[in-house]
Amino acid sequence: MVTIRVNETDHTIDADEGMPLLWAIRDILGMTGTKYGCGIGMCGACTVLIDGQPTRSCVTPADSVEGLAITTIEAIENDPVGHRVVEAWVTSQVPQCGYCQSGQVMAATALIKQIPQPTDEDIIATMTNLCRCGTYNAIAAAVRLAANGAA
Repeated sequence: MVTIRVNETDHTIDADEGMPLLWAIRDILGMTGTKYGCGIGMCGACTVLIDGQPTRSCVTPADSVEGLAITTIEAIENDPVGHRVVEAWVTSQVPQCGYCQSGQVMAATALIKQIPQPTDEDIIATMTNLCRCGTYNAIAAAVRLAANGAA
């Protein structure tokens, strides 16, 4: 048994040792907004925030995050910056297929919280999640829009 704090709620779950946080969130807690992509921490579809840091949940053991604050896409709009990011994503019509977008939104929220006015270089260096549809220009435009407080 492990207790994880997801979206400001403690959950005691029966997770095998080393179970990826992604599966604890999706399969045990039923929060399916965080997506499985590659399973090796490369694509970013599974990105959540752990104590505010973007983290690939597919390679993060659930038992390693006990006592830390985990935020998923289901609660990102409760954060003022996360809300602005989601509004900018909608205004900019970023998604095509949308599969990677929850991870993209999580990464963008963390970026703007860390660097409130990111430069294009900051965006390129930080937004490392993969998008198979190639919406990188729209993603960067939405990050700039959210950072400027408009959406």
